[in-house]
Amino acid sequence: MFNGKVALITGASRGIGRAIAVEFARLGADVVLVGRDRGSLEETAGECAAERPGASAEVVLGDVADQRAVEAAVSTAVERFGRLDFAIANAGQSIDGLILRLKPEVIDQLLDVNLKSAFYLCSAVAKPMMKQRSGSIVLISSIIGLIGNAGQSAYAATKAGLIGLGKSAAKELGSRNIRVNAVAPGFIETAMTEKLPEAAKEALRGQIERSALGRAGTPRDVAGVVAFLCSDAAAYVTGQTIVVDGGLSS
Repeated sequence: MFNGKVALITGASRGIGRAIAVEFARLGADVVLVGRDRGSLEETAGECAAERPGASAEVVLGDVADQRAVEAAVSTAVERFGRLDFAIANAGQSIDGLILRLKPEVIDQLLDVNLKSAFYLCSAVAKPMMKQRSGSIVLISSIIGLIGNAGQSAYAATKAGLIGLGKSAAKELGSRNIRVNAVAPGFIETAMTEKLPEAAKEALRGQIERSALGRAGTPRDVAGVVAFLCSDAAAYVTGQTIVVDGGLSS
């Protein structure tokens, strides 16, 4: 489905980002893996090759909170493969804290990693995509950006910001056949969710058990939706936010 296409994924070292990279490689794409941990990125590259022997996976070290690093990663992708078809802004962090106790540096860190990095990526990939008059950008938001959650005001604000960014970028870039959408996962079992306090995890388990599907999600559940949004099957889909939460918020 993606033969001859090139995908760049930020935060590709683990969890949802890794699952997206492996899924795109399986579907025939060459992938550019962006993150700060070379060892983990190389593990992702290995999984891509195992999923599809001969898959090309380029590891690019860079801090997505640094605009120049994001621009350099995009330049590397275009120089290496000659094009860039898909960009997935997946890198993110979650730092919980009650709003009365949030430190300014925590707010700044979440804004930098979760939201500003996506601005940098959209701006950088728009140039080659406009030149080739095609492309798909997917921003990984969160159900928390839609419904909020106590103790996660800063995280929720950044994830809600991604939804607004996606809708506006879709309007700006649509005339050049570039689509921009967001995905809002619910509770997905990753290393990030494992770090939640036990009380928070227990509360979430109760909600999940009462949800329509009655189970937590996996990174592969999200990866399949991202692949759909980048595929020709979604050629008329842009400016949308797809919720992937097993009915948790319904």
